[in-house]
Amino acid sequence: MLPLLIVVSLFLSFSWFGLFPRLPDVARIGLLILFALAALAALYPLRFFRMPSAAEVDRRIEAANELPHSPVQVQTDRPSGAESIFSQALWREHQRRMAERLSSLGADRPRSRVPDYDRWGLRAVAGLLFVTALAFSFGPFGGRVSDGFVARATRDTVPPRIDAWVTPPAYTGKAPLFLTADANQAVQTFSVPQGSDVSLRVTGGSGEETLSYADAGGNARAIEPAAPKDPAAASSQAAPKVRQFSGKLDSNGTLTLKSGESDLGRWAFAVVPDKPPAIRFVGEPKRAVNGAIELNYQIDDDYGAASAKAVFELSDQPAAGAHPLYGAPDLPLTLPRRGGKANVAKTTKDLTEHVWAGTSVKLTLSVTDDAGHTATSDTRTLVMPERPFANPLARAVIEQRRLLALDTNAKPRVLDLMDAITLRPEDTFDNMSNYLAIMSARSRLKLSGSDDQLRNVVSYLWEIALGIEEGNLSAAERRLRQAQQALQDAIKNGASDQEIEKAMKELREAMNQFLQEFAQRAQQNPNAPQMQQNGRELRKSDIDRMMDQIENLAKSGDRDKAQQLLSELQDMMNNLQAGRQQQGGEQDSELRQQMDKLGDIMRRQQEMMNDTFRLDQMQRGQRGQGGEQPQFGEDGEQGQSDGQQQQPGPGQDRDPLGRPKMSPKDFADALKQLQEGQGQLQSELDQLKKGLEGLGMEPNEGFGEAGKSMGNAERSLGEGDGDQAVGHQGRALEALRRGAKDMMKQMQAMQGDQGGSEQGGRRQDADRDPLGRPRATNGPDDGTSVKVPDEIDVQRARQILDAIRKRLGNALSPDIERSYLERLLELK
Repeated sequence: MLPLLIVVSLFLSFSWFGLFPRLPDVARIGLLILFALAALAALYPLRFFRMPSAAEVDRRIEAANELPHSPVQVQTDRPSGAESIFSQALWREHQRRMAERLSSLGADRPRSRVPDYDRWGLRAVAGLLFVTALAFSFGPFGGRVSDGFVARATRDTVPPRIDAWVTPPAYTGKAPLFLTADANQAVQTFSVPQGSDVSLRVTGGSGEETLSYADAGGNARAIEPAAPKDPAAASSQAAPKVRQFSGKLDSNGTLTLKSGESDLGRWAFAVVPDKPPAIRFVGEPKRAVNGAIELNYQIDDDYGAASAKAVFELSDQPAAGAHPLYGAPDLPLTLPRRGGKANVAKTTKDLTEHVWAGTSVKLTLSVTDDAGHTATSDTRTLVMPERPFANPLARAVIEQRRLLALDTNAKPRVLDLMDAITLRPEDTFDNMSNYLAIMSARSRLKLSGSDDQLRNVVSYLWEIALGIEEGNLSAAERRLRQAQQALQDAIKNGASDQEIEKAMKELREAMNQFLQEFAQRAQQNPNAPQMQQNGRELRKSDIDRMMDQIENLAKSGDRDKAQQLLSELQDMMNNLQAGRQQQGGEQDSELRQQMDKLGDIMRRQQEMMNDTFRLDQMQRGQRGQGGEQPQFGEDGEQGQSDGQQQQPGPGQDRDPLGRPKMSPKDFADALKQLQEGQGQLQSELDQLKKGLEGLGMEPNEGFGEAGKSMGNAERSLGEGDGDQAVGHQGRALEALRRGAKDMMKQMQAMQGDQGGSEQGGRRQDADRDPLGRPRATNGPDDGTSVKVPDEIDVQRARQILDAIRKRLGNALSPDIERSYLERLLELK
């Protein structure tokens, strides 16, 4: 058996050392055949093997113990010849004597006679390899017995690890979707945005995996794997194979991963198409208070728009052969905040410097989303806002500028017009520097031969007109607008903190220059408008504080809030410039009188509601103190019990608040006066509505609700029900406030058609000064700072007062508690 054991030990050692995986398949198979032949050869000596007989075993034992006369065999042997009694007795005696020699019988050591065949002891090498290989097999590089019977391709195949995920487009704001996550194993169909990237990585495996995508129609397209980034690592035997697939999802379909004919994974997708955007005007394009064009619009898109712009086109096409110097103005639109609730946005830009200012144009809004879809709004026709010039000479220069910019063929005519203006400079020019500037422009124009030179002349004419109209302040305004635009672009484009800090520095310098010029003009012209915003005094510290907030927000990352605050600063400057350019006119005197009447009606209604509430409280207090409810007859007298008039006792002629008690007749007279006053207010409200209609105003339904509530309050007062009357009066006052707000909006709209005014741009907090104190207003006080108690508040107040009175009427209450309750009721 030793040759067979040696062959088996060598095979096991070869396997445990991990040598089979390192051999090619041909060498591996050849080595296995060699081991098989060696095993068969080792079995050849077994054909001579036979089991020993009992006699041979006995002789072996006797020889090993050196026993003469075969004492072991005697025990089973018998005498030969004829048997007699004597011979039998003699044999038994011989067996007994031989048996006595077997008392110390021992076994012999086995003799394999291996040294006869292995004189050099090479069998120890096989044993040593066997033990060493057994220990090595438990290490990370150890092999298995089955390695010799596994083909190389099958052995190299690692069970694949599959990672698949979908990355939606960045503009959707959606998180990646992991298809192979445990939480998504039960999902049948995945909903993903159109244009999403699907990525799949297979680690290990056979390296022959394929990925395909079949749409709903059954058309399949193969997705090729990406080339490995490191070919050396990919060809390494130790590193597992990695195959990376990626593709686009543009339609519904199924993604299938296969290895040969078997499916490794399958995922179904429902692609949500990207809807095209929509844009529309919200109101008509209008001129802002500073002459800039103001556009209000609404942009709707499922994931937010990428860009939007206003497209201008001249209503009247230029004449044939005309050669304009400038194209349409460029006006990018501000986009609504992504993910915001409101999709309405506003863009204001000063285009008064453009040569199309003052001409009729067609305006169309265009929007594009991140998917490339484009949409346009309806076309509006308007006159592009232009800067108003009060100086006739400045207007003439602007007209010449427009003629030259729209058609260079008008150059001779412009030269003739300049000659006409400068014909008698002593009668035309108050400032001879303006005359020299126009003569300089004429010389430049005459010598200009290219379009670039003509554009320089057009820009120069604009500066001349501004200098004639405004002086040096126009340059300060222009620098301020440029600084504001530079900061807005920096915030919008995600500039660094250093760039934002640089833009803020320029804005502060431009703002200081503008404010200094504005202050100098205010000193020279006492009638010039003061620095106010929304009816408040505007201080330089307020502007500095706002600019600091803009810089801090931009640096902290809240760029949307910073851009919104910058837009508010621009509106403040626009209103300030508009107040200087335009002298705010007073409202129509008759319309103002009607609005003042409305404010008076609201004030009197508030006072009447307070009187009704106090009267109702007094009546309830006397009822609770008297123990029964007084009854009023038709004449207002209280019913007498048993024909007797109750006489007030000592200390009962005042209520808990220390006021004299009212008799039933006094209550009836007071209610009657309130009823008459309520009816008079209703009549005045009806007259006010007719007066407003005569002035072109349209009173809203709030006045109708107020009149109805006033009538209900009048009836409740007639019935002696003060509680119901207070509720109707509160509703009437609230309806009057809504009507007043609507009237103010109509007035602002009427003023906005004329370019806006200071009062039209006020917000709801315009009735307070910078310290938060109420300020006098020209219009009616709509009472927004006063909360009208509703019925629940009134009932709660009554319950609290009743509880205080009940506790105060308890004679056992401590003095300190009674003193506190009296202070609550204002008795002291």
